[in-house]
Amino acid sequence: MIFQQRLEAIFFRYPNGLMSRIRIYIFRLIGITIGKKNRFESGQIRRVSQIELGDYNALSMGWCLWPGEEDGYDKKIRIGSYNYFNRNLMIDACKQITIGDHNMFGPDVYITDSNHQFSLGEYPSSLPMDKGTVNIGNGCWIGAKVCILKDVTLGDHCVVAAGAVVTKSFPAGSLIGGVPAKLLRRI
Repeated sequence: MIFQQRLEAIFFRYPNGLMSRIRIYIFRLIGITIGKKNRFESGQIRRVSQIELGDYNALSMGWCLWPGEEDGYDKKIRIGSYNYFNRNLMIDACKQITIGDHNMFGPDVYITDSNHQFSLGEYPSSLPMDKGTVNIGNGCWIGAKVCILKDVTLGDHCVVAAGAVVTKSFPAGSLIGGVPAKLLRRI
């Protein structure tokens, strides 16, 4: 049993930790603002100068941090400290997405602060984006396959049930779920 655990560490855990350190080093070289002791498994990133991370965050395999196309020096993605992001996270920010501290995100979570406009006879790609903001407080638990859309603020210690589509804001201590998400009860 001990021998198997050591083999697993040598072949899986140590190489992943080394690659995470290399990624962070490269991210810092090209301009990301990042605190200490973060972990980045494999994922995608662009416009790193528009991203800011605090300390002790963990991003599992398949993450995607995607600030909008416009150049600029404003931070479009701000992530606090001590957050855990499970597999296949997508943060798509055209204006600004802010995430507090001590949050947990399940697998396949999608967070966006914008959507395409539409009009009869027009192609969505020819119309400008409708931009807003997303703010997630501290100590929230976001379940698997949750979708958080623009102009949403979640107060501290909210719990979002798996599969929910969050289209409006909720105060601190809310348990929400459904499509669209509704208040299920206060915590």
